[in-house]
Amino acid sequence: MSINVSPPKPSRRLGRILSLDDFAAAARRHLPRPVFAYVSGGVETDSSLRANRDAFAALSFRPGVLTDVSGRSTATPLFGQEYAAPFGIAPMGLSALVAYRGDLVLAQAAAAMNIPMIMSGSSLIRLEEIVEVNPRAWFQAYLPPEPGRIARLVDRVAAAGYGTLVLTVDTPVMANRENNIRAGFSTPLRPGARLAWDGLVRPRWTLGTFLRTLARHGMPHFENSYAERGAPIVARNIVREFGARDHLSWAHVEQVRRRWQGRLVVKGILRGDDARRARDGGADGIIVSNHGGRQLDGTVAPLRVLPEVVAAVGGAVPVMLDSGIRRGTDILKALALGACFVFVGRPFAYAAAIGGLAGVRHGIDLLTTEVSRDMAMLGINSVAEMGMDRLVTRDRFFTASPQPAFA
Repeated sequence: MSINVSPPKPSRRLGRILSLDDFAAAARRHLPRPVFAYVSGGVETDSSLRANRDAFAALSFRPGVLTDVSGRSTATPLFGQEYAAPFGIAPMGLSALVAYRGDLVLAQAAAAMNIPMIMSGSSLIRLEEIVEVNPRAWFQAYLPPEPGRIARLVDRVAAAGYGTLVLTVDTPVMANRENNIRAGFSTPLRPGARLAWDGLVRPRWTLGTFLRTLARHGMPHFENSYAERGAPIVARNIVREFGARDHLSWAHVEQVRRRWQGRLVVKGILRGDDARRARDGGADGIIVSNHGGRQLDGTVAPLRVLPEVVAAVGGAVPVMLDSGIRRGTDILKALALGACFVFVGRPFAYAAAIGGLAGVRHGIDLLTTEVSRDMAMLGINSVAEMGMDRLVTRDRFFTASPQPAFA
């Protein structure tokens, strides 16, 4: 049974938020320009960022009519659990810099609204705190560069009580996010004149997030990159501490599989052969992703290769997708192409920034309502009915015939 939790009536401020895109516009006014640039930007020319949205626009619907859809449900099974909707919250680093205790807010909202939330390995709040407020949260890890550190991190995640471990595998080196530097954001964070001025003209963020965090919790640290606590966000050795990952291989994923007893999901797959390798290596699920357009500029949009990945694994493991989803129609297009579930990132970070827990719950409710409305328009009663017969393709990239979605 799905858990139906009615969100509280939104505040006047949130009442003006009618879609996930509205959160972005509000967050641009609320956040300092360097922080907003960090969240919103892609890499180099932002071509992958734009391509993610263009891929959804290349598909059109073929609705069915005069179908009784009064009993429709957005409930969606995944890994033996039934969630209230076919989407969850993607992992996002530095969420606690965007919103006060941001990761906790995201975790609490996901638990209340019965959708999955993936905790980021580059977060500023200890992973143990997240699982306390959301025992069903997933944890996303970047593989440390040494086998010993990999083992200790896996053991820490298991000891905390997580049931699902997500390995992000598309970050062999740090991306060239020169747009962040131009906007005044850097890693390590270097408070300067631009950030100081933006803080003065955006007092709600300065007082409610930045100074409140410093007063109550001290300087934020990277808490979950390794088994031990990482460096503060202003430390000069942050880049060196993350270590080089360019030598990592499938052998390291296999090491995790041998040690990790829970569900293992591999995130960052964009090729059928890599999907088969992940499946054969013991992955319980795959997330097709280009890291929200934040790694290699010019990378294909995940939606375009989704049918290839689904066909490659042959229904043996669930295939999920993230990157670029902003509407209920986007979700249904991904489901039609074979995804069993999707994850949404940036809009929920913005929602946490401007509205805290209530903001994220409002965003989840908006997106769930869109999915339900769109299902009615399409003439379907369950997400399992969403197939290629409901789409018209205008692009040669959408050619493979996907297998039925895995639940």
